[in-house]
Amino acid sequence: MDVLTRNNVSISGVGAQAMVLVHGFGCDQRMWRLVAPAFEGRYRVVLLDLVGAGNSDLTAYEPGRYGTLLAHAEDVLAVLAALHLHEVVFVGHSVSAMIGVLAAIQEPARIGRLVLVAPSPRFLNDTGYLGGFEQADIEELLEAMDDNYLGWSGAVTPVIMGHPDRPDLAAELNASFCQTNPTIARHFARVTFLSDNRADLVRVPTPTLVLQCAHDALAPLAVGAYLHQHLPVNELVVLDTSGHCPHLSAPAATIRAIDHFLLGKTPTPES
Repeated sequence: MDVLTRNNVSISGVGAQAMVLVHGFGCDQRMWRLVAPAFEGRYRVVLLDLVGAGNSDLTAYEPGRYGTLLAHAEDVLAVLAALHLHEVVFVGHSVSAMIGVLAAIQEPARIGRLVLVAPSPRFLNDTGYLGGFEQADIEELLEAMDDNYLGWSGAVTPVIMGHPDRPDLAAELNASFCQTNPTIARHFARVTFLSDNRADLVRVPTPTLVLQCAHDALAPLAVGAYLHQHLPVNELVVLDTSGHCPHLSAPAATIRAIDHFLLGKTPTPES
């Protein structure tokens, strides 16, 4: 199958360099609509849906293949190859931040900059590491998804969005979750919440922006500090906002932070 059709790739903007934006769990490329237009005057903006999400080809989602995040990273690299793209700016939200990390390790020439929005290399707490969740928490979350996916979605999306004063944001996220195939969502959730990419961080050759929210129920500040400590060349920016989706709840601040990173000097390992 043509990979551009498989991942429902859409392209806009102008520029010699491409910016590729990839969504998080339960979402699709429409979640970038408040951010992507700001870069269309300088970049060739590429949006896609992960296989199993949005308007991707759902028949291509094979649980055996997509049992790790590496399969999604390989899909991203296949899209870049099909478009003959190198040195792209990869912007990944949540789980797609780690997908971008894996892609940059696999083919460094394809990805020139990484922007990790609300990233987490591991959601589970571990010895010397605070990911935000205990094993029992994750098991309870996954069991709730198995029992009643739509009910789970309605309960968890306000927590993820983190803006009780703006219920429209949680409603949009919930609608996106509800449009996702429940069987695929449950499988991808297990892959997402049980993954451990901590050991991959030191292998990333790419200058990276870690963009974190000050109050995030899914990725506490300790996670950002960990990423800042272990990524070889990176800059950490903490946005003064809550929730796990700043590209929806604080798009202007998100755009400014990305702009500063892309237009500023390349960060050094000591930054």
